[in-house]
Amino acid sequence: MEWLGVHFTTQLPASGQVILNCAHNPFLVMLAYVVACAASFATLDMTERIRHAEKPAAQRLWCWVGAGCLAGGIWAMHFISMLAFQAPIEIQYQMPITLTSLLFALTASWLAMHTLRRPHLNFWQYLRAAVCIGLGIATMHYVGMAAMRSNATAYYHPDLFALSIVIAIGASLAALLISSYLRHGSGVFHQLLKYTASLVLGAGIVSMHFTGMAALDLVLPDNSLLPLPGDNNHLQLGLTVAVMTLLVIGSSISAALADKKLQHKERDLQRVNTLVGQLDQARLSLQQMAHYDALTNLINRRGFNQIFAERLIEKTNEGGMLAVMFLDIDHFKRVNDSLGHDAGDELLRILANHIKASVRSHEDVVARFGGDEFCILIGLHDREEARHMAQLIMLKMQEPIEFSGQHMVMTTSIGISLFPEDGKTCEELLKNADLALYQSKGNGRNGLHFFRQDMKARATREHPLEEELRQALHANIGLMLYYQPILDLKTGQVSKLEALVHWQHPELGLLAPDRFIAIAEANGLIAELDNWVLRKACEDLGELSSHGSEGLKIIVKCSPLNLTRIAFADEVKHALRAAGVAQHRIELEVTENVLVAMPLAELRPVLNEINQRKQSRNFSPLSLARGTTALTSTDLFPGIPGSHAVASIVRPIH
Repeated sequence: MEWLGVHFTTQLPASGQVILNCAHNPFLVMLAYVVACAASFATLDMTERIRHAEKPAAQRLWCWVGAGCLAGGIWAMHFISMLAFQAPIEIQYQMPITLTSLLFALTASWLAMHTLRRPHLNFWQYLRAAVCIGLGIATMHYVGMAAMRSNATAYYHPDLFALSIVIAIGASLAALLISSYLRHGSGVFHQLLKYTASLVLGAGIVSMHFTGMAALDLVLPDNSLLPLPGDNNHLQLGLTVAVMTLLVIGSSISAALADKKLQHKERDLQRVNTLVGQLDQARLSLQQMAHYDALTNLINRRGFNQIFAERLIEKTNEGGMLAVMFLDIDHFKRVNDSLGHDAGDELLRILANHIKASVRSHEDVVARFGGDEFCILIGLHDREEARHMAQLIMLKMQEPIEFSGQHMVMTTSIGISLFPEDGKTCEELLKNADLALYQSKGNGRNGLHFFRQDMKARATREHPLEEELRQALHANIGLMLYYQPILDLKTGQVSKLEALVHWQHPELGLLAPDRFIAIAEANGLIAELDNWVLRKACEDLGELSSHGSEGLKIIVKCSPLNLTRIAFADEVKHALRAAGVAQHRIELEVTENVLVAMPLAELRPVLNEINQRKQSRNFSPLSLARGTTALTSTDLFPGIPGSHAVASIVRPIH
């Protein structure tokens, strides 16, 4: 039977001579196996490169490189194996048919690499691809066999012929499955597994070829003489083909390895770039944290100082004016105390938006220095422009706020310093604006003040006085009480003495209370000073009682800041008992200048607490009046037994 020029027979023809003494050159056979193993390894390696390639163009490139390595390896293995075939006849090969067989090898190899390029396939898809690839390899083999020319006729056993095709399909399926498995992995064990798989696949490819050769029988016509084979250069040609094929495969593998390293370097570079980007982002975040307030998203003190320094340099070189405004929210502490710090933070965000809405968005700088303290830097042409801006801010701040279910109206105190007339440096201008703010708060809040030189002089005087007053209290040196008599017009007798504390300063001489009381209140010394006055007045009253003035009373001036202190009641009891003075003979007086300066909202809690204590003893409640309010000790502390209380309004005699 003949099919496509190939003769199939189960029995050899009756006539003719069968050539039985055919053999194979073992060296060339081993060389063919090495080439097949190298082609298998290159196929596995290219499969990995296809998987790791990120760009479609690179995947197509390595697909064609892998197909070329596989096709060249299979075809070279077949060609070298044919050169290894030794028969006692002269055999020649037609080059056109031999090269045609290379096309079938290339087609089958491209189909194999195209199949492996697809990421997910099931077993039946692999099997269909293996059938096509195996048929292509078998076609390559038998087309190559058809290129053989000699005096003998080639016959093939159908069983072995079919077995060779099955082996080709099986080797193709094994190659596809192994390549699909090995394209995911790395490490030494993975590499060893790839070497082992290459040896197995090489053996499968060689087995297919020699199974096909085993199916071949060469038959010479009858009465033909066996020509002696001439000298041939099969060994040299086989070595040349093997070396060239191995060089091509080795170069492809080296290129794949170099591309792998380059891709790793690119990935490392990408990771480095990613890390650099993350570091830049972290740097920007740190810069944001370092120069911006997290609560209000305004510039903080550090960021403000940096911009302030740049603006000063600009105005110094080009000329112009700057205004620094210090803002302090009036009585903000009450919000934190009554509603909590979370509510206070939310209110600060609202007020910060009010301030930002009042300034020029591109020209002015708004910063939060901490707590409820804000600072604004503006460029201006004259002094009144700063005043107008401050008044706009104050009006905006006074807009009603619906907050935490309450209707609230907040006010602000503002201090302003101007460049260049009030200072030339950041530190000097900020300090002078703070002094102006202190003046605004001292004048009843909800106002604005520009810096004046006398503020600095007063601050310069007050700071050493604060330290010297603290030392005088601790050492009990220099403080003394002066008493102003109060005359009862009905009896014509002195009924009370008003105690006035003075300070004999070692350098400034005798200082009246108005020189240091405000300093004591502002720096937390007023409680200690009032306690000293109370003790001294009780001692003097006890001394006067021993000289026959048992009906005389002493009025002791008391700061409103002391009235709500829990320890104040114990201090009064201790002073009275230590001097042996009856409770009704001491009256505590809240001075009229403090009442005028303090808002009613601050006095109301004090009066409420006093009235609650008085009502527990059925005394009429106190009302707030502008003047000097005199209170006996039992007005504040009705729990002291054996005393009575009277609330009276008196005027000091000048």
